[in-house]
Amino acid sequence: MSSVQRQSITAELRSLPLGRTVIEFLDYLVVEAGLSENTILAYGRDLRGFLQYCQVHGVDTVASLKPRVVQGYVHEQARGPKGENTVKRALVAIRMLLRFAKLTGLIDDDGTDVLETPKTWYRLPVVCNKQQVARLLGAPSPNEPFYLRDRAMLELLYATGVRASELAGLSISDLNFDVGYLRCLGKGNKERVIPVGKTAIAATREYLAVLRPKLARSHSGMHLLLSRTGRPLTRIEIWRLVKKYAIRAGMPRNLTVHTLRHCFATHLLSGGADLRSVQEMLGHVDVGTTQIYTHVDHERLRQIHRQFHPRP
Repeated sequence: MSSVQRQSITAELRSLPLGRTVIEFLDYLVVEAGLSENTILAYGRDLRGFLQYCQVHGVDTVASLKPRVVQGYVHEQARGPKGENTVKRALVAIRMLLRFAKLTGLIDDDGTDVLETPKTWYRLPVVCNKQQVARLLGAPSPNEPFYLRDRAMLELLYATGVRASELAGLSISDLNFDVGYLRCLGKGNKERVIPVGKTAIAATREYLAVLRPKLARSHSGMHLLLSRTGRPLTRIEIWRLVKKYAIRAGMPRNLTVHTLRHCFATHLLSGGADLRSVQEMLGHVDVGTTQIYTHVDHERLRQIHRQFHPRP
């Protein structure tokens, strides 16, 4: 996280009961646990809400953080407008805080074994069919100044299923055109290698040969996608560009840059790819996260039903 964001969270925590303990816990995550900056910032926000609850209920020491207090907070959050995944993530942050308190000798028993985890309902991701994706990929106009860059950007997103942040971080050296592979750093700085199709390679080659040299400045480095000023495109800029072309192509209003990642996975599975291979290409730690795409492919489900149901 940026120093400004960290200072803001730290200042708010310091004014709350147990705030100093949480600040020490966040420092521990930075130094010892090696979690990503975004994850640590999310934990800080989640724990800020929990400490505000503790303040209202008169809980001002780690020793008084009994399981009933945590459970009360979780139940209150579950009844509110927050999504189930948000509540579940907050409970994970609290569990880790209590384990840290036990590790540092602030408490004898963290009590996490008796905490009930809320049930999570999985929401199926938005997925477009192949014809819709083709319209989106064809949305950039050859008459536009950044046509080659934006076409390469869209083709790479769909061809590899990378996240916007991963695409923003790509360097030219991360692509091997001869072999047809792309290397990227995912969550937790875990590296993975993903095959890239001929169409995306051709679009990227043309961008690199024709447009990127015109955009490059002394501060551009080896970043793949550049803005008009020669800066690397940020994930927010990539998000805005995808939204722009989605609107132009008449796509669903809730389509985002992550939708192309969902399409990548679903279309691979519908084409016969095995689940483990798709898991590896997406960079999912748990295959259960990848399995949700098997429920999105309605045609595949119909085929399974026709094949195995005794009365199709």
